[in-house]
Amino acid sequence: MSDQTKKPNSYTSEFKESAVKLAVESDQPIAQTARDLGLNPNTLHTWISKYSKPKTAIERTDEHIYDEVKRLKKELARVTQERDLLKKATGVLCEGNAVKCAWIAKHSEDFPVAVLCQFMNISRSRYYEWFNSPNTERAKENEQLLVILKTLFQKGRGTYGTRRLKKKFAEQGIVVSRRRIGRLMNRAGVVCKTRKKFKATTDSKHTQPIAPNLLDRQFTVSQPDRYYVGDMTYIATQEGWLYLAVVIDLFSRKVVGWSMDSRMQAQLVNEALLMAIWQRKPGKGLLWHTDRGSQYASDSHRAILKAHHVIQSMSRKGNCWDNSVSESFFHTLKTELTHHCQFRTREEAKQAIFEYIEVFYNRERLHSANDYLSPVDYEIQQKAV
Repeated sequence: MSDQTKKPNSYTSEFKESAVKLAVESDQPIAQTARDLGLNPNTLHTWISKYSKPKTAIERTDEHIYDEVKRLKKELARVTQERDLLKKATGVLCEGNAVKCAWIAKHSEDFPVAVLCQFMNISRSRYYEWFNSPNTERAKENEQLLVILKTLFQKGRGTYGTRRLKKKFAEQGIVVSRRRIGRLMNRAGVVCKTRKKFKATTDSKHTQPIAPNLLDRQFTVSQPDRYYVGDMTYIATQEGWLYLAVVIDLFSRKVVGWSMDSRMQAQLVNEALLMAIWQRKPGKGLLWHTDRGSQYASDSHRAILKAHHVIQSMSRKGNCWDNSVSESFFHTLKTELTHHCQFRTREEAKQAIFEYIEVFYNRERLHSANDYLSPVDYEIQQKAV
């Protein structure tokens, strides 16, 4: 059965296997991993049963041992949840007493001060001395803002500058200027990751048909699943190149389809587009814009477009600005993730990219084109309007 005629699924096998690997290897509860991926926990458990079956030897293990393993896993999940509460203090334990006291003051409504002081290895008398000190309210406020800033910066994976941090502060009901945030960043010694230029790979020297540029750089659209853009890039690993193809909905900038492989062939872009079609189920007349690469001009790719009533659009020759949204995503991916990693295997790179796209980029990362909302939150907001 061909790719364009087989029965659609909501998720590709590649997505399911990556989700299972993330859930099994993560130290957080499976239900939390499911929420991070926007999945029903029962769905993820079903995938785990299918794609992560016990070894034959384990299946022959005595039943009471198997039950004990399940009990220990449940206990581990409980301990992990308790430990996650302590993660709020990440980065604060190595700070000075003033920062520690500010952190204690911030969390004193949720935990006893005595417990917080013991955890921070600071005496209660010193904390209350700080709390009742003649320091200005501005100074105390800065100490508390500094603690929050470090937490937000860490959650943003070191990618947030003053604009995004200002937005995250506002989400917590804190109004603070970008200039003040900049001063706090300098004081904390944190600098957001900067972008570098990366070379794109496009094989446009072929004899396949070329589609006209119907998108014509109209990157701002008012409806979802009407205009998709896509591209390919490569990521270095010690095993060799890993190639990544993505599909992005211009409405929210969400990555709605992706595929990764060791070879840069038509199948790579076909599977990425099919993932988007199966999950999003766009209506007839979807505009699909890419560069002139041979993979996008291949017979198999054009057959998929025809089967799903998709209109093809291609950039002009040698003009990267015609597909700048895809280029921008790859720059972001490499700046915020792959440029800072040395992957030993392709599988290691695949898992990191999967987690970046499905957990961070689509659901957490603030996007300037969405008024600093994540793609998923932007789509939810627009549906509510």
